[in-house]
Amino acid sequence: MRVIGLTGSIACGKSHVSSALAALGARVIDGDLLSRALTAPGGAALPALREAFGEGVFHPDGTLNRGALGRVVFSDAASLARLDGIMQPLIRRMTVEGIEAARAAGWTVCVLDMPLLYEKGLDALCDRVWCVWLPRETQLERLMARDGLSRPDAEKRVASQLSADEKARRADVVIDTRGTPEETEALLPPLWAEELRLAEASLA
Repeated sequence: MRVIGLTGSIACGKSHVSSALAALGARVIDGDLLSRALTAPGGAALPALREAFGEGVFHPDGTLNRGALGRVVFSDAASLARLDGIMQPLIRRMTVEGIEAARAAGWTVCVLDMPLLYEKGLDALCDRVWCVWLPRETQLERLMARDGLSRPDAEKRVASQLSADEKARRADVVIDTRGTPEETEALLPPLWAEELRLAEASLA
């Protein structure tokens, strides 16, 4: 089975590309969904998050207050590192389990949709990496519009990851998402067909 890493900096359109690949027939392992599962009520990460960050990042009903946690970790590098230390080992374990399950189920290609693919070394699990890319100013504009952030808050979030340019430099395939969603989607079928061809060739 061929494993494709799909990454990109925040607000560059990775989720849209991931959904389009799923529509083309890809088996997608979504890092954001894994993170949500770990922090949902009863999630495996909650006890460690409560110990590390206190009750201030939880709602009165005991559910995680994602907004409060975000404000803490994106304003302090040590807090962000603490969060990553809790979440990333769990996400990596679930990712490896997902890859093995996809292989056992007979999938030809599996896509790892991971925003921190390079930052956390998950590219080592991949045969090839695709990166969605935007110029920094466009990225900031989309992030502010999407999440209702001020420019300083948007810049903090962009700065918490590798730059879009650096991710694109490391990737095997770069997808420029400056166009409309439809224009981005039109780029994908030939790229996906090539991955299927390479996967089938490896089985020959």
